[in-house]
Amino acid sequence: MDQPATPLHDIRARIAQAARIAGRTPDAVDLIAISKTHDAAAIEPLLAAGQRAFGENRVQEAQAKWPALRSAYPDVALHLVGQLQSNKADDAVALFDCIHSLDRPSLVTALGKAMAKAGRQVPCFVQVDIGDEPQKGGCPIPDVPALLTAARDAGIPVIGLMCVPPAGIEAAPFFALLAKIAADNGLDQLSMGMSEDFETAIMLGATHVRVGSALFGARG
Repeated sequence: MDQPATPLHDIRARIAQAARIAGRTPDAVDLIAISKTHDAAAIEPLLAAGQRAFGENRVQEAQAKWPALRSAYPDVALHLVGQLQSNKADDAVALFDCIHSLDRPSLVTALGKAMAKAGRQVPCFVQVDIGDEPQKGGCPIPDVPALLTAARDAGIPVIGLMCVPPAGIEAAPFFALLAKIAADNGLDQLSMGMSEDFETAIMLGATHVRVGSALFGARG
């Protein structure tokens, strides 16, 4: 177990407290440690402390560092939280256990084919452009029902919605909106909340929080 002074212990305690305040059980929230740009030496202490869910932004970076780590910790669950190019769909399906950035019809097609070819069904979140910021990626809000239908028709297991709210303003309204869109579409899993706002996200229904800098420190 990790020691009480570690950032991991602190984040876990804060997640548990936020969940209890919201009338939820702490184990209803999965902590994804965002390990993008961090090397094996930075990741291994979290693995040793029992953390098993990690998030990466890029397929190639994950391919470079995770096979060796997984040989020592085969029960790791690896999440792709960054934008995915359609031509990387095969690699993503082979490497990741969950994809949080399904956001457009062309990617639905690519992932559906990749999963069928690999015989591997990788759970996906549809990323929603919750703040109308096309530069971030994400499906426009009015297009979410059609994208969900297309994904299901392609055999992709869609388990929930994901968002990255606009920076520098209060995130709560965006989290609440994502929760409403999910409920309206029969989904109950929400990937939302990062280092600066994960407690707010938990209060508004987050089932997966993506925490990087609060665990690893600021990136150089």
